Amino acid sequence: MAVAEGEGAAAPKKNSDLKARTLSAIVMVAVAGGALWLGGLPWMVFVLLVATGVLWEWSKLSRAIVASWWARVLWLVAGVAYVGLAAEMLIVLRAEDTVSVMIPVLAVIATDIGAYFAGRTFGGPKIAPKISPSKTWSGLVGGAIGASLAVGAVQAYALWRAAREMAALHLTSTTSPLAINWLEVVAAGVLAAIIAQTGDFFESWMKRRAGVKDSGHLIPGHGGLFDRVDGLLAVLFVAGVIGAVGRF
Repeated sequence: MAVAEGEGAAAPKKNSDLKARTLSAIVMVAVAGGALWLGGLPWMVFVLLVATGVLWEWSKLSRAIVASWWARVLWLVAGVAYVGLAAEMLIVLRAEDTVSVMIPVLAVIATDIGAYFAGRTFGGPKIAPKISPSKTWSGLVGGAIGASLAVGAVQAYALWRAAREMAALHLTSTTSPLAINWLEVVAAGVLAAIIAQTGDFFESWMKRRAGVKDSGHLIPGHGGLFDRVDGLLAVLFVAGVIGAVGRF
């Protein structure tokens, strides 16, 4: 009888967690998608709010990792540079074009989806079990494939949109939506997947050092903001560094 009661109590809790995760995901997608679609000031405010929340969680984790004041200051400075540059990239890319900002965003989302399903399907050796026990090499491959397909899809859409705009001006387009350099697409997808997974590992390492499961509790069923954007932060930060180096 006691076992039955325990099982009965566990099932509603599991269903409740799933409901919370689903509702939270819907709200996150709606808010982020709406801000992205509006662009301009709404997008800038959204990005700055998320960046502030991530930096707050970063500071809490770093305070749990190191004890001395000077080490905490160094961690905070590193966090401002890391999160700040990634936020700047989101704002700059959206100012250029919606397509520009969708490339890293969709690449990271596709990496997570591809890695999840490939890891669960094929399993195999772990990449760094002491940091993140669930991450496998097969998952990384699946993530790279997913990211490559996402980058290719965005590029195909961009070419299709360009051809459509030229047709509206009664001009003949010399490019086709299928005229994609797949070597560049695959290279970008693999690089994005590796960087995103590295960002995920870095955040997992911070949480393990801090002795916590999640970076925060702001999002029901999903943890903190840092938990949700760890891979995207890494991709945007590297893109920002490459862009800065290219300007010199």
